[in-house]
Amino acid sequence: MEINYWKDKDIKENPHGLDVREVYHHSNAQIMHINLKPGEVVKPHKTPVDVFFVVMEGEIEFNIGDEINSAEKEAIVHSPANIMHALANKTDNKARVLVAKTPSPNKT
Repeated sequence: MEINYWKDKDIKENPHGLDVREVYHHSNAQIMHINLKPGEVVKPHKTPVDVFFVVMEGEIEFNIGDEINSAEKEAIVHSPANIMHALANKTDNKARVLVAKTPSPNKT
């Protein structure tokens, strides 16, 4: 059994300058935990694999392809492979999201 807690993981260097922590990484999937303070964004980018987001806390605005929608705690949002996507916390409260990529884009 493998049990991981995001708070136990080191912040991973990333191009967004955010609190991003890798909580799971195997060939079948990679899961990252992101803390988004008010006003913080995950800049537009593409991934070569499917991505789904699980909103753990707060409200996050998702821009996936040509669509923009907000999602709150407990929502699951899907972004297909090779589609531009971005996230933003446009509220005055913190937000947290799990980002799962499957299969893992770059197993190390």
